[in-house]
Amino acid sequence: MIKVKNQVSAIGSREIHAIITVDRPKLSFSEQLREVEHELEAFLRDGAEGMSPVFMRWFLSDAANQAHAISKEYNCAMSIVEQAPLDFTKVALWVWLMEDVEVEALPGGAFAVTHGEFTHLFEGSRCRPGEDSHRATYGMLSSTERRLHELGGSLKNNCVRTWFFVQNVDVNYSGVVSGRNALFNECGLTRHTRFIASTGIGGRHADRGVTVQMDSYSVKGLREGQMKMINAPEYLNPTYEYGVAFERASSVDYGDRRHVFVSGTASIDNKGDVVWEGDIRRQTLRMWTNVEALLKSAGCGWDDVGHMLVYLRDPADSPLVREMFEERFPDVPYVILLAPVCRPGWLVEMECMAMKPVRTSFPEF
Repeated sequence: MIKVKNQVSAIGSREIHAIITVDRPKLSFSEQLREVEHELEAFLRDGAEGMSPVFMRWFLSDAANQAHAISKEYNCAMSIVEQAPLDFTKVALWVWLMEDVEVEALPGGAFAVTHGEFTHLFEGSRCRPGEDSHRATYGMLSSTERRLHELGGSLKNNCVRTWFFVQNVDVNYSGVVSGRNALFNECGLTRHTRFIASTGIGGRHADRGVTVQMDSYSVKGLREGQMKMINAPEYLNPTYEYGVAFERASSVDYGDRRHVFVSGTASIDNKGDVVWEGDIRRQTLRMWTNVEALLKSAGCGWDDVGHMLVYLRDPADSPLVREMFEERFPDVPYVILLAPVCRPGWLVEMECMAMKPVRTSFPEF
């Protein structure tokens, strides 16, 4: 089954977000994977003419036994993470497509996607096996900083979004925080400049020696003022108040559209405290309130959202959460995943990306 959100096509080149899932959970993994691949191939052939995948994330139920089967023939950055889909299938896919772009593989597994005056740099499933989460996080961010420097940019000026997937998040997330804080301090990313929109969530690599893996998205060619940090202080406090270095959300304006990246967001208040501990329904409602406030601060609403990723600590909560999402967001592509949040009291977290037509003085997308 494929859910698609086609946006901003009326004002310029199209972008599409698609979530592909399986509706027959009793099939074997290889059969489910074939179904997802078939849906993707059919969509690329019949529904996305002139468009190219620029980023894929495969969600698997057992990466150690399944990751090797994912095709490496797609000409785009790919992320593969063990976060079991909570429709109790074995595989799901999020894919981001753009129209009329040039895609180039770079050394080290990154991909450059060029359209107009901008080059979009995607990295998927970066990892450093055998290192603890502090050293691995510091090392991966250092590598991204070096790559951006070679292209005439930097983390501070060009990195828009990161994701960290942490094996045993209750134990290893603190190392992600300290490694990121250390590298950011060196690179001039502080509370007085900016951080980067991010999600830090439970997830495993196929290699059990990997404590944390990272995906990243950067844009070369951004001008001053084009990227902004988004906050909603009435609802959520700044993350630095509890020692963590990421932005609640960020936006990038082009001449014809706005991209908004909402970081992993949970049931939190403006003092940094967990709200409605132990109550999954109320936590979901508060999470929506927080995300809506961030979208509103960026001049967007739910109708602008292209996809949503939803993370649960307890799979027993999935029927209720799915019912709530289906009732409120019947037309938005989303997937619910087994992925513990970085603080045990949070039962649910979500992230999303929105796209909205705007007119600005910046170059068009």
